[in-house]
Amino acid sequence: MSNKSSNIAVRVAFGSLAVGVLVLALKGYAAWATGSIALFSDALESVVNVVTAVVALLAVRLAARPADASLPYGYYKAEYFSAVVIGIFIAVAALLIFREAYFGFFSPRDFTLGPIAIAVSVGATVINALWAFQLTRLGRREQSPALQADGKHLATDVISTLGVLVGVVLAAVTGYHQLDAILAGLVGLTILWSGWELVRQSVIGLMDVAVEPKLLNEIRDIISSNAEGAIEAHDIRTRQAGQMTFIDFHLVVPGAMSVETAHEICDRIEAKLRETVERAQITIHVEPENKAKHSGIVVV
Repeated sequence: MSNKSSNIAVRVAFGSLAVGVLVLALKGYAAWATGSIALFSDALESVVNVVTAVVALLAVRLAARPADASLPYGYYKAEYFSAVVIGIFIAVAALLIFREAYFGFFSPRDFTLGPIAIAVSVGATVINALWAFQLTRLGRREQSPALQADGKHLATDVISTLGVLVGVVLAAVTGYHQLDAILAGLVGLTILWSGWELVRQSVIGLMDVAVEPKLLNEIRDIISSNAEGAIEAHDIRTRQAGQMTFIDFHLVVPGAMSVETAHEICDRIEAKLRETVERAQITIHVEPENKAKHSGIVVV
C-alpha cells in the first residue's frame, strides 16, 4: 500500500470512529427518552458500529505496514480478518437484540414517543447515510475491504433505522406496543444477515480469490501486446489480497536469447501491467522455447 493510500485509509477509519461515537450518543438518547425496545436495538447496533470502527482502524494501520522477514508478502490480508471480526460482533449484537425482543413481545412495555427524540434519531440516521456513502466510495477507490465492510454495514443500519422509526410511530398511533418488540427482532435479523455477508466475503478473500474476469482479460491483452520477442506466456495466475494484486506467469523466449534481452521484455510487460493494476506484485518465470505449451497467451 502506498503511503498516500495508507494515510487516506487511516484518516477515513478515524472518521468512522468519530461518526460512530456521535451517532451512538444520539441514538442512545433517543432510546433512553422513549423507552422503545426497537430504538434500543437500533442504539445497540451503533455500539457495534463503534467497535467495528476501532477494528477497521487497527486493520488499515496494520495492512499499511511494509513487508518484512516474517511476512514477506505483506500485511494486506489483515483487512480480511478485520471484516470477520466485525461480522462476529454483529452476530453478538443480533443475539442481544433477539433477547430484548423476546421479553418485550411477551411483556410489552409502554414507551413515550417524543418529537425531540424522533428528530434526534432521524438526525443520526442522516449522518450515518452520508458517511456510509463516503465510506463505500473511498473503500472501493482505495481497494480497502475493511472500509467497504464498514460502509456496507452502515448502509444496512440506515435502512433498518428508517424501518424502526416508521414502525415505532405506527406502534404509538395504534397502541399495539408489541409491534415495538417485533421491529426490534427484525432489526436483529437484518444485522445478522449483514454480518453473514461480511464473513462470507472475507473468507472468499482469505482463500486467494482471482481478479475479476474483465481485469484478467485486460492483463492477458497487456502481456500479449507487450511481449515482443517472446514466443508465448502460459500458466497465468492472479490473486487478490486486500489492496494488492498478485500476478505470476511463465514467459517462453527463444533459447538463444540473452538474459539481458529477456529481462528487458519482462520489465516492459511489468511497466505496462502497473499502468492498469497500480498495486501489483508481478512474478515472471522465463523459460526456453522447448518449454512452450502452445496453449497460453500468444505474443502479438
